[in-house]
Amino acid sequence: MPLIEIVVVLIIVGVLLWLVNTYIPMAAPIKSLLNAVVVIVLVIWILRVFGLWHYITEIHVGR
Repeated sequence: MPLIEIVVVLIIVGVLLWLVNTYIPMAAPIKSLLNAVVVIVLVIWILRVFGLWHYITEIHVGR
């Protein structure tokens, strides 16, 4: 996936999240949870796009 497409997707998701936070009335904890979920999903998506997700899932703690 070209870098420009990744940047465009991030901008679109950011604008959509801003619109939801600005124009849809909801309680502050729900907004915080929504923001956290979107950020986590985007981080996982970016890791998968760049091929780093495999390395993250192979980390073992302990033995």
